[in-house]
Amino acid sequence: MPFVKKVKSDAYFSRFQVKYRRRREGKTDCTPFPLFVGQMLIARTDYARKRLVTQAKNKYNAPKYRLVVRFTNREVIVQVVYARLQGDFVLTAARSKELPRYGINHGLTNWTAAYATGLLAARRALTKLGLADKYEGVAEPDGTLTMTEELDGEDDPRPFKCYLDVGLKRTSTGSRVFGALKGASDGGLFIPHNDKRFPGYDPESKELDAEVLKKYIFGGHVAEYMESLEEEDDERFKKQFSTYLADGIGSEDMEEIYTNAYAAIREDPAFKPTDKDQDWVSESKKYMTSKLTLEQRRARIQEKIEAFQAEHADE
Repeated sequence: MPFVKKVKSDAYFSRFQVKYRRRREGKTDCTPFPLFVGQMLIARTDYARKRLVTQAKNKYNAPKYRLVVRFTNREVIVQVVYARLQGDFVLTAARSKELPRYGINHGLTNWTAAYATGLLAARRALTKLGLADKYEGVAEPDGTLTMTEELDGEDDPRPFKCYLDVGLKRTSTGSRVFGALKGASDGGLFIPHNDKRFPGYDPESKELDAEVLKKYIFGGHVAEYMESLEEEDDERFKKQFSTYLADGIGSEDMEEIYTNAYAAIREDPAFKPTDKDQDWVSESKKYMTSKLTLEQRRARIQEKIEAFQAEHADE
């Protein structure tokens, strides 16, 4: 087949349609889905956010909550968010930078840290809503798929329901997003999901290996990597896990650290601000120029006029 050069003609550019602004900015997910109009199939592009935000009319304006999970290079952020016409409102939030308070000082972006952050966000939200005692979740995680079920009493409140919002993160099997999901689910939130994206799921047998998932929950995959790296390349091991070794943490200490951290999170999930060594608000205001009022601007102009007239009075 001969080489055919692809030429973008005027017809191409006249029909070119840009993507939505927030999709161009990389802020929101955009997915194509089919829309049938009569017997015609129209390819339409819509926000994935729209389906996470839109509430049914028979819900009487009840908020539709989302478990928003985001990752940076240094931390994991988990928020419970609901949407209004004015914008998104955050019910509660948790960050993996809070985990050192519970004994987790290293690996604040790995799968286990995402689980701990999701657990912290769930317990914090239920405590704020007064449901922490009624919905305790899974106190001793064993790696099995466990959904929060409704209580038997007629007057008992239903579980707090929210939907996972992954943003632009790829939802591949074993992703850290699902670590935060599992932590929030074990924390007592009701999040509709299945086990197909958890570590240890076998697509051929269509079964979840609970032992593999439990290993990830308690940092066993990090401990295995520490042991294998120490055997293969001791110099690289000392460099990569230098902060662990400085605190005297070995591969055999992982499970105990995370077990104690999960218990501490359940005991006191409340947010505590860090102690500031300096008043940064007043410090930053020193370098800010305040906006002049109308009277001040008019007085300033009058001063310039008088100065100009005095300078050129002799002329």
